[in-house]
Amino acid sequence: MEELVGLREGSSGDPVTLWELWGPCPRIRRGIRGGLEWLKQKLFRLGEDWYFLLALGVLMAMVSYAMDFAVRSVVRGSGIPELKTILSGVILEDYLDIKNFGAKVVGLCCTLACGSTVFLGKVGPFVHLSVMMAAYLGRVRTAISGEPENKSKQTEMLAAAAAVGVATVFAAPFSGVLFSIEVMSSHFSVWDYWRGFFAATCGAFMFRLLAVFNSEQETITSLFKTSFRVEVPFDLPEIFFFVALGGICGVLSCVYLFCQRTFLHFIRTNRFSSKLLATSKPVYSALATLVLASITYPPGVGRFLASRLSMQQHLDSLFDNHSWVLMTRNSSPPWPEELDPQHLWWEWYHPRFTIFGTLAFFLVMKFWMLILATTIPMPAGYFMPIFILGAAIGRLLGEALAVTFPEGIVAGGITNPIMPGGYALAGAAAFSGAVTHTISTALLAFELTGQIVHALPVLMAVLAANAIAQSCQPSFYEGTILIKKLPYLPRILGRNIGSHCVRVEHFMNHSVTTLAKDMPLEEVVEVVTSTDAAEYPLVESTESQILVGIVRRPQLVQALQVESSSWAPGHQQGLQDILARGCPTEPVTLTLFPETSLHQAHNLFELLNLQSLFVTSRGRAVGCVSWVEMKKAISNLTNPPAPQ
Repeated sequence: MEELVGLREGSSGDPVTLWELWGPCPRIRRGIRGGLEWLKQKLFRLGEDWYFLLALGVLMAMVSYAMDFAVRSVVRGSGIPELKTILSGVILEDYLDIKNFGAKVVGLCCTLACGSTVFLGKVGPFVHLSVMMAAYLGRVRTAISGEPENKSKQTEMLAAAAAVGVATVFAAPFSGVLFSIEVMSSHFSVWDYWRGFFAATCGAFMFRLLAVFNSEQETITSLFKTSFRVEVPFDLPEIFFFVALGGICGVLSCVYLFCQRTFLHFIRTNRFSSKLLATSKPVYSALATLVLASITYPPGVGRFLASRLSMQQHLDSLFDNHSWVLMTRNSSPPWPEELDPQHLWWEWYHPRFTIFGTLAFFLVMKFWMLILATTIPMPAGYFMPIFILGAAIGRLLGEALAVTFPEGIVAGGITNPIMPGGYALAGAAAFSGAVTHTISTALLAFELTGQIVHALPVLMAVLAANAIAQSCQPSFYEGTILIKKLPYLPRILGRNIGSHCVRVEHFMNHSVTTLAKDMPLEEVVEVVTSTDAAEYPLVESTESQILVGIVRRPQLVQALQVESSSWAPGHQQGLQDILARGCPTEPVTLTLFPETSLHQAHNLFELLNLQSLFVTSRGRAVGCVSWVEMKKAISNLTNPPAPQ
């Protein structure tokens, strides 16, 4: 019937369906279809292969450009040091631009595809991705609501986004929020607390829900399942060994932080490596990856490093509550040719080595290999590898205790065997907490495993490790900030450096360029063209120097450009005339006094995320204090200059 309708119309002799006949604008649609058929015949006259080859070349060029863009300075590395700088009040150009999102994803996929070869994670890049998305959504919200941009609102969004980035990696909302608070800022607003928890909970719930939808899990469970005893997970005398484990992790973390910062500084200052990083980042990445891949090749040295295991499988095996040494005492399982998911611990055993040999070799090799991997200019997370290193340290101590006390430790007349998996859990939290200077890694360990039976010993190990690490070395992220020379205000640590005795007048900048209301426009133009300050202090008159406000450079330049066309010859105009015609000024809400101590000024800068403050004496502008002066004053306190 449909074909008869088309023939009865007699349009072309071809059958036409009822939908085509009764659809809107049938003749126009038939004309467009005919034109497309003619264009297809003309285009494919040479053969369709040429066009597919053209598309292949264009697509591969786009992929190549995306990979090159992914190793640029904006998206490479962890991203957390840069975010710390932004949350302290510094604006980093292009860091939060949404155009970097795709490059970060491409680079991170390449990093994760390497697996155990480069031994890098995704926590830091996910935090970067989260804050980029938060900044973009914040701009969308501002555009929709029509509200002016609010810097404090943007900071709230970024603080919540940092928590979401951690929570969506580990499905751990509580530790995600606490980790972001400890790492990102020195002062945290309670108003942002519930925002971070709400966003992190939504992200963690969706992360685990997707695993259920994808049939990876039957229900929402913890990321790393363990089988620790619930009744008596540890005996009271074992608390001493957990604290000792925390001390060991603290000492090793100081060694790691020092070596990592020293090697990174060497790579950036060495003539050959710095030139290679400046001109050929992909070449340096390929060379470093080649070295790591040669060592971790499973049929070679990699068989002693459990290199066939993924990062998740590393933790699954290290958290095993059975003692591998005791299980291999009377039997020697052969090294499997293929990975056995049911017996992951076999990857840590080799007939030529004991369990202690493979664990110790893993720690020594991964220690310097991870330091080398952190120099690769690709998006990468460094928290998960550090977490695994700590788990291996704890596992090694747990296996040693299991051999020393094969029957267990007697406490209260009851003997319970040693669980090396519990020491691996405590070691992971202690070492990662010491490297990052955080306590929330203890809670992260509980959320990852879904068990809290080792809460007391794990927390004590983390506290012991942090007590050693924080007194000796800056954190991993703070050390990276120092190496990259990012604008970041250092903290005042210690009570004996005398920060209360140093006053602002001792280190402030006395040469301040002020603009007086009675200043002629010629002098104003000369000041603006000869300086590059972002803002100028506005004083009542040249004689009084009473500070009354602030004039931003962009608004002042725009007002001068508009006013220059109406200048009359012989008519003397002053800055007050421009201000009266609408040039915006800002009030001075906070100033420092020459008698203010360095400690008080530092607290104000950290609490309010300030970049600079003017110094006034009886209302007169006498100087200013910025990060430059603050850093120099703190440096002179911690490292006093030699007497001349």
